[in-house]
Amino acid sequence: MQWLTTKNVLVSLPRWRTLPLLLRSPVNRRRPSASLTSPTFPLCCVRYHSAVKSKQRQRLQSARVPSVLRGITKAAAKKSKESKPLLGEKDLSHRMWWQERLQACIKPSTIQLVKRLIYTNLLGLDVNLKNGSLKEGTLNWEILQFKSRFPREILLCRVGDFYEAMGIDACLLVEHAGLNPFGGLYSDSVPRAGCPVMNLRQTLDDLTRSGYSVCIVEEVQVPTQARSRKGRFISGHAHPGSPYVFGLAGADHDVDFPEPMHIVGVSRSAKGYCIILVLETLKTFSVEDGLTEEALVTKLRTCRYHHLLLHSSLKQNSSGTSRWGEFGEGGLLWGECSGRHFEWFDGNPVNELLFKVKELFGLDHDVTFRNVTVYSDKRPRPLYLGTATQIGAIPTEGIPCLLKLLVPSSCTGLPVLYLRDLLLNPPTYVIGSTIQATCRLISNVTCSIPEFTCVSAAKLVKLIESREANHIEFSRIKCVVDEILQMHRNLELYDILQSLLDPTWVATGLKIELENLVNECERVSNGIGEMISLDGENDQKINSSNIIPGDFFEDMESSWKGRVKRVHAEEEYAEVERAAEALSIAVAEDFLPIVSRIKATSAPFGGPKGEILYAREHEAVWFKGKRFSPSVWADTAGEEQIKQLRPATDSKARKVGEEWFTTKKVEEALNRYHEAGAKAKARVLELLRGLSAELQSQINILVFACMLLTISKALFAHVSEGRRRKWVFPTLVEFSETKDESLSSGANKMVITGLSPYWFDVAQGSAILNTVDMQSLFLLTGPNGGGKSSLLRSICAAALLGICGLMVPAESALIPHFDSIMLHMKSYDSPVDGKSSFQIEMSEIRSIITRATSKSLVLIDEICRGTETAKGTCIAGSIIETFDSMGCLGIVSTHLHGIFYLPLSGKNMVYKAMGTENVDGHTKPTWKLMDGICKESLAFETALEEGIPERVIQRAEELYLTVNGKDIKEGKDNSEVEEPSSDSDADDSEAYNQLSQIGIGTVQCVKRTVNPIEILRKGVANAITVICQQKLIELYKQRNVSELVVVTCVAIAARELPPPSTIGASSVYVMFRPDKKLYVGQTDDLEGRVRSHRSMEGMQGASFLYFLAPGKSIASQLETLLINQLPREGFRLSNVADGKHRNFGSSSLPSNTLSLHR
Repeated sequence: MQWLTTKNVLVSLPRWRTLPLLLRSPVNRRRPSASLTSPTFPLCCVRYHSAVKSKQRQRLQSARVPSVLRGITKAAAKKSKESKPLLGEKDLSHRMWWQERLQACIKPSTIQLVKRLIYTNLLGLDVNLKNGSLKEGTLNWEILQFKSRFPREILLCRVGDFYEAMGIDACLLVEHAGLNPFGGLYSDSVPRAGCPVMNLRQTLDDLTRSGYSVCIVEEVQVPTQARSRKGRFISGHAHPGSPYVFGLAGADHDVDFPEPMHIVGVSRSAKGYCIILVLETLKTFSVEDGLTEEALVTKLRTCRYHHLLLHSSLKQNSSGTSRWGEFGEGGLLWGECSGRHFEWFDGNPVNELLFKVKELFGLDHDVTFRNVTVYSDKRPRPLYLGTATQIGAIPTEGIPCLLKLLVPSSCTGLPVLYLRDLLLNPPTYVIGSTIQATCRLISNVTCSIPEFTCVSAAKLVKLIESREANHIEFSRIKCVVDEILQMHRNLELYDILQSLLDPTWVATGLKIELENLVNECERVSNGIGEMISLDGENDQKINSSNIIPGDFFEDMESSWKGRVKRVHAEEEYAEVERAAEALSIAVAEDFLPIVSRIKATSAPFGGPKGEILYAREHEAVWFKGKRFSPSVWADTAGEEQIKQLRPATDSKARKVGEEWFTTKKVEEALNRYHEAGAKAKARVLELLRGLSAELQSQINILVFACMLLTISKALFAHVSEGRRRKWVFPTLVEFSETKDESLSSGANKMVITGLSPYWFDVAQGSAILNTVDMQSLFLLTGPNGGGKSSLLRSICAAALLGICGLMVPAESALIPHFDSIMLHMKSYDSPVDGKSSFQIEMSEIRSIITRATSKSLVLIDEICRGTETAKGTCIAGSIIETFDSMGCLGIVSTHLHGIFYLPLSGKNMVYKAMGTENVDGHTKPTWKLMDGICKESLAFETALEEGIPERVIQRAEELYLTVNGKDIKEGKDNSEVEEPSSDSDADDSEAYNQLSQIGIGTVQCVKRTVNPIEILRKGVANAITVICQQKLIELYKQRNVSELVVVTCVAIAARELPPPSTIGASSVYVMFRPDKKLYVGQTDDLEGRVRSHRSMEGMQGASFLYFLAPGKSIASQLETLLINQLPREGFRLSNVADGKHRNFGSSSLPSNTLSLHR
């Protein structure tokens, strides 16, 4: 891979191009490139405001008036010669690209600046204006050379203490970064803008958030001769989703990396639509073919990208029109793309897209991109947009967000993104089963678990490849590989690590064996451990002196000390210490006698003043004083030193002030100290960058490890939340290929017992449960507000979670591995596309019909409600017949009761209804699924509840009686529902048995070196076991507990968390504070309590011991008992006073019953 930070040049050679369009007429020269002016190019992509377009045309024409026109002077001709256009034919497309973006500028200040632009060069500079010269050797010429390498990036050039932009780039800085132009709005100068060095990050964030890429040019920081131009080089780039990292190796802070953004290419093949996703940061790409239009739009909605390229094959639709998306197919995709910036491309989709990515990012053509696509014909189809939004897999206003309910609210970031991608792109049966098996293992873990450090793979790769990873990032990488090794060494976590290899392979496209992973992680851990100074190591103290202010040494040395181990830079460190000692001696000899003399002089007012101070701005230690010179020189103490003083000067030899003084000796010592510090810092940076170079060969291992930990954290968090919500693991089966039910083992049906809406918390008892036994298509009826839509969403979510290997909101479930899950809810019209709500509905159902198979789950809510009733009923009946003949599972809900009078040919269709009951003469919904047909809509009651005037409803009832009076006189009651068949409602108690089982693991999960903390922990564990076991035996004899519980202490080390098995269980814990005092507590939320303690200042590395207790009351008794008993055994507690306010456990046990071994 080529990285610009390692292949910098001071100035690139100019790229002169021929200009065949130079002398053409203005009209001909306005012809844009073919890619933008193709007859099939959508007009809305080149929309310009008419007023701005007119002004732009005038500027372009005035800029191209030939210099041979009459009346031009020789001076003007000379300037015209200098302003000869520098654009070649290839650059004309770049010009149009920038013009389109400038047309969108709305700030008055930006519009004024745009008027000064002239589009004869990539910068848009008018050489006839002040500071617009493009002569060779000028700064503008130098910037233009850099701009020619990255013509579609905003260029920021370092000039002293500012980063400056010229021409087009300056206009966009004013528009999007909120900067003011240099020289004001009405200057006769070319547009210029910039930001101070300290504000660079903020400016880059503003520009990348607006969708722009930025090229940053730095100055070579070396001494230069007076009046000589500094050398410059491209230090890096900032793209949306990929920040600027130059200089981070020496920083003492981390940088936020957003979710990486793709370059997206869309094409069409014989299989369907194809999407190509390219990540420049990771040098990877993936190809997914055979997508439906809805699935493709879903991916575009959920994928963050900053460049969209559309292949010319999209213009060839089934209608045979030249206008892409004009009729029917392609309209949804066109509506998604038309509001975004995009470009057309031709040729082989993958090869051409990769070529454009290399061109866009300035990469060499020999740079290779790794294909991370994992091909499988058995993978379910990605979710359609409607399905994803209606269950909240994509957050949608008004829809309960499934994604937020899968994990605790404290779990955010990369694990949530993984779960989102898993739901949107369900895995194969094998991977889904593996994920479920892993979750089952996680549910039974009793030992403490790692924190699962999550690091963005894109961030890791960019920092290491650019050699800009700092000590903070290396420490984080070490945590990643150490946690992999911890899982490998732990017996309970080993199986989880093994089972996560395949899901990680699918997520990364990397196939790595466990042995190779562990060996490489050990190598990385050892390499970082040998180089990086980790927490707790104390071999690099900041120099100090009784004479020199402590802030001086802190500021000078904190930027490089504590990064790497001293042994690797011993000579440099020693030189800094010697230089610091020499500086202290020089200051003591030259300044201290003067300070002592001043202190010895007593004068109440107007006396001498003086002290040794740190001049922070100048990074110097000087003497600051006034009125200290003696009026009569008498060779007294300090006079000799006063004579040696001279005014202090800054780096440019300018006098700092009237009160600052120094001496030759002090200045020499200061220079020596600064030189030694600079060498030490350079050595530290060299070591850090060298470590990055060493890790480049393990990039794939690190990416794999990071993703594995992300998946681990996501699944551990999901199991914890699932157990809290009382969700269960379903039985996941493959569809049987045979039609013989005796041989299919029930694989072609779905049975969900105790199904609850996923947004309800069953643990709080607020959900109404339903049982769904589905072996064919259901035709569902029921009243408004009766729960039809909720039931469809609940079934869709449960099925999706099941095939993804996750827990489902039910008491038990058998879920077949569907090849697609499609949910269609109500539709809205789309005026932009010129389609009614019924047209939108038919378009979506068309996609469902063409993609559904006998292995699909189809859920349609209130079919054909957007058109005339009679024909809508017939269309609905035909669609239902079609699904029934396919043999797919699903539900179609409707209020079109005329369907039941149609001569439908469906043989497997089952009638289901949402139940109602009569309460005090009023029909109310029960929200329970029943067999039969319900023709009562409760429409009048619903309208009244929503505030429709009563007189309106009364008139509606009168009209209803005039039309349906005959049926009512005959005694037909639409609210009646046939009694449901006796489906099995037996509770599956396995899930509850799992929740009630309390597993207790071993005391230690990982072998550790014995140290004082370990000795203390073992002693406390022995004491807890003896004290609490004695109490539990006593309670058991008194029949206060049903069974005797064995006390087994489990350790939670620093960077570890309790396992999911502690969720909902009472536990007693002991926290080991840094001051070696103990804190005893009890809780029903151990993970939350651990996080709460560690959030306090100084407690981040606290470790714990805990054991599970049979109930909260017993846990409270044991907590009080330990608070009172542990101090008597020699342990110091920080919450001793808590034991005086408890009602239990205050009596002391006989000392002869305690046999403690410490």
